[in-house]
Amino acid sequence: MSPPATRLPWIDHLRTFVILLVVNMHACVTYSHVGDWYLMSAQEPPPLIKLLFIFWQAHLQSFFMGLMFFLAGYFAQKSFSRRGPRAFFRERLVRLGLPVLFFMMVIHPFIILILNPWHSDLPTLGAFYTRYLSTGRFFRATGPLWFAFALLIFCALLALWRALRPAPPAASATPRVPTAGNLWFVALGLGLATFLMRTVQPIGASVMNFQFCFFPQYIVFFVLGLAASRDRWLLGLAASSIARRAGWLALIGGPVLLAVVLISGGKPTKEVEQLFFGGWNIHAFSIAVWEQFTGVGLSLGLLSFFSRRVNTASAFATWLSDRAFAVYVFHTPVLIALTMFYRPLEPGNALAFISLLTVTGLIASFLVADIARRVPGLRSIL
Repeated sequence: MSPPATRLPWIDHLRTFVILLVVNMHACVTYSHVGDWYLMSAQEPPPLIKLLFIFWQAHLQSFFMGLMFFLAGYFAQKSFSRRGPRAFFRERLVRLGLPVLFFMMVIHPFIILILNPWHSDLPTLGAFYTRYLSTGRFFRATGPLWFAFALLIFCALLALWRALRPAPPAASATPRVPTAGNLWFVALGLGLATFLMRTVQPIGASVMNFQFCFFPQYIVFFVLGLAASRDRWLLGLAASSIARRAGWLALIGGPVLLAVVLISGGKPTKEVEQLFFGGWNIHAFSIAVWEQFTGVGLSLGLLSFFSRRVNTASAFATWLSDRAFAVYVFHTPVLIALTMFYRPLEPGNALAFISLLTVTGLIASFLVADIARRVPGLRSIL
């Protein structure tokens, strides 16, 4: 067993930042109509405003959940090294499985029965749960907690693999930091794998609330997070000029290349739009490759920025970090409630509403998270 390592403040801050982006993404979907969400605004924004959000949301999607899986893999390896396969899986089952179960059995029914009723035809709560459980619909009701469900599956596979094939002792030599060539290879491989996945699971398709069109990146980033922790190269990569340059390249070149990909696709009709979602065509190939090169670059840039610029601990940052996962769990009903509250003000400026919903949604979500963490039984899983 390895001794527990000192926790690095910047990694916690980066995790918190990504969860803030998740809240912003769902606020964007509410008013931009780019993507799918529990509750959408009644009116779509004008084409130009919608295009701006296509750019913003495409860049977020290119990296933010993959980076979450990378950080999850990094921490999972550390937990696994301390506990071993069986204890590690039991701990993950509690920390990930119970929040997923809580969302499926409490939060999702609360949303569709009370907050924004979808099942007024069912006379009793018992009738709802009978149908909900007997049809297996609860498996698709994970909401944003699909991430925790997928992570639980990844961790179960890790525990099983290491139980069957124990890892060799970590090398004591100086860690080998991935080279630029290694990273280019990862991005290209992910682009090809994503394109192939979308020939059978296009963007928008969902199986048990898992959008497999994005999973090649999630799987690879999780495995890279395990390797970064086991082989101790995360700090070296984050401090490298390679990560810094990759971040700038993606930040500046990402929007330009996305514009080229979209313009080269031809007249923006519904038929052309569908081609970008998947299939054996140059549109799907181009967007998949763009997405992965941009996502890898932005992830590297954030690792570099947070390790160099946001590596100090403070009481407020610690407070945010301690409640970040609870925000992830509870932000869905918070955003829905606020959207319904703001609905009388529609139609309005989508940019203003998204900004308002993001800011107030974050404040309210952190307050709800703080209260939830004081409730006996919830604190241990949040």
